Amino acid sequence: MRAPDDDLQWISTFLDAQAAELGAARNTLLAYGRDLRNLAQWMAGQGLNFSRMQQGDVESYLISCDAEGLSRATRARRLSAVKQIYRFAFEEGWREDNPALQIKGPGRAKSLPKTLEIAEVDLLLQAARVTGRTEADRLRNTCLMELLYATGMRVSELVSLPVSAARGDPNMLLILGKGGKERMVPLSPPARAALAVWLSTRDGIEDKRETEGHKPSRFLFPSRSKDGHLTRHRFYLLIKELAVAGGVSPEKVTPHTLRHAFATHLLANGADLRAIQALLGHADIATTEIYTHVLDARLAELVHQHHPLAKKASDTD
Repeated sequence: MRAPDDDLQWISTFLDAQAAELGAARNTLLAYGRDLRNLAQWMAGQGLNFSRMQQGDVESYLISCDAEGLSRATRARRLSAVKQIYRFAFEEGWREDNPALQIKGPGRAKSLPKTLEIAEVDLLLQAARVTGRTEADRLRNTCLMELLYATGMRVSELVSLPVSAARGDPNMLLILGKGGKERMVPLSPPARAALAVWLSTRDGIEDKRETEGHKPSRFLFPSRSKDGHLTRHRFYLLIKELAVAGGVSPEKVTPHTLRHAFATHLLANGADLRAIQALLGHADIATTEIYTHVLDARLAELVHQHHPLAKKASDTD
């Protein structure tokens, strides 16, 4: 297959293939697009293009990214985009070689996920019940928080939940995750109760809007945003409001820390790592293994509390 004539066409064709063949998530495609356009801009300044790049040129590009002061994670992501497009180009016959094949990236720093104590989660859930301009807002906020903590969903999965998934008082929710992959997650009794109350209220609001000539929403959390549902940005601001209202440090609270809390609290209470991987929708168990630091802390605590020599040492202090 003949290679495209210009760099933007390379990028466009690559992204189309990622979307069509691999079902890549929208955010992944946007990130690839940004990173590859940055590379195209750098190549233009060097008198290069995708067809002419060699391994040394890719390395020079990465050095320039480092010189910009970009974080290790950003540089690793950019190299990943370069590797993906050249692997695609090689498979399509656009190039007879892959100039990025032998290049090792900076890797990503393995930092422990920030999480919350159970008591802090309780404060957030309590704040959700009393925060909001109207009763409907408070019921929606309660449902959002209960679902997030009960399921460990990504915030994008939560805000875009179709209302059809909530019908029939379900014991489990069907979630559409990254790359269009589906998974089932169980609902806790408090989450089911909050969902039932919000669904009744939401349907009443939607029925009234329909009588006024508005098209009914297909989302569990409708809004007037472009996408038709509560946005990730609005939920990010909301969870900060709840942190302030609940007396929890806002710096500690993001939608993702609730996802981490879900995983770490399950693991600390004996849940199987493979089960947590399935619930979180991780493709690779290695991604989930970062939560085992919770077990390390728990084991240290058990030894300190129950080992006879540890008890003897504390008695002599």
